[in-house]
Formats: sequence, structure tokens, C-alpha cells
Amino acid sequence: MTSATDHAKLTGEYALDPTHTRIGFVARHAMVTKVRGAFNDFTGTANIDGDNPERSSVELVIKAESIDTRNPDRDAHLRSNDFLKMDEHPEITFRSTGVRPNGENEFDVTGDLTIKGVTRSVTVPFTFEGQATDPFGNSRIGLEGATTINRQDFGVSWNAALETGGFLVSDKVTLEFEVSAIKQG
Repeated sequence: MTSATDHAKLTGEYALDPTHTRIGFVARHAMVTKVRGAFNDFTGTANIDGDNPERSSVELVIKAESIDTRNPDRDAHLRSNDFLKMDEHPEITFRSTGVRPNGENEFDVTGDLTIKGVTRSVTVPFTFEGQATDPFGNSRIGLEGATTINRQDFGVSWNAALETGGFLVSDKVTLEFEVSAIKQG
């Protein structure tokens, strides 16, 4: 496994391994519990410059229809015009605009997140979890990160008032990234 001081060895092009990567989210439901979900269909690439991480870049494309909260009725509602409006906006995208080291194994990745046709700049703090050669000879890296967004900022505004006060769905949504990427070439 590559240690933190060996970042130069990481330089290269990487592709997300969708079978070992989770792109998830968490939102508060009915003010008392959380709903967790994930997107199951996505592609992503990273160009890593281990000597100069600031020159690195990331791109992620998520198919909105692949949302999965383990409840088919809720998933259908999330795909509808009330939430993601996926017929008009079939993809959620993230394109980095900057990478900044923030410690030995931590990096802030800032970029343009587009949901439902609205683009906002967000920063995701990532932790580099390491590098290893898998049993198939692939050079693989792992990263984990999370950030919280306000869904209202992206025009995802449907809600229902509760009799006890508050709303059914929180405005704040935490985006979670557990990334396994394979070096290309």
C-alpha cells in the first residue's frame, strides 16, 4: 500500500470502479429519522498529479434514474418533477474546478455540481485511504469524502408540512463518496 509520502507514484488517469464505489446521500425524514440512499449508475474519471495535486481534476456523471432508497414508491417520487425531474434532467454532474491539499492525506475538491439543471460550486473534503495492487494486477486507490448541500439551492424544493411542526424532508442533504478508482493504461 502506498503511504502518504508516495503521492508522486499516484500520477495518472483513473476510472471509478462502480462495483466498489458508493455515491450516496442522507436526508432527515419526518424530523426524527434519516433516509439513506445511493445512485447505482454513474461514471467518473480523475486525472491525478501526485507532485502537484492542484493540477488534478475529477469528473462524475450520475444517472438520476438510478436513485435507490430501497423503497420503489419513494424512488419513483424522487425521480418525478417534485424532486429530480429526471425526464428533463437525466444526469447529475460534478466537474472539479480546483484541488487543494489540506493535510498529508486530505484534499479539498471544489467543483461545479449540477442537479436539476442548476449549477452551484461545492467543496468536498476527501481523505486518501491508500493505494494497492488488486489480485488482477490493477493499481487501485481509495478515497472517502462527504459534504452537505441545501437541496433548495438546486431547485429541489418539494416538501410536506407535518402536523407536529416541521417538514417531511430536510433541506440539508449529506452527499457521501466512498471511491475505488483504477489506474488506466
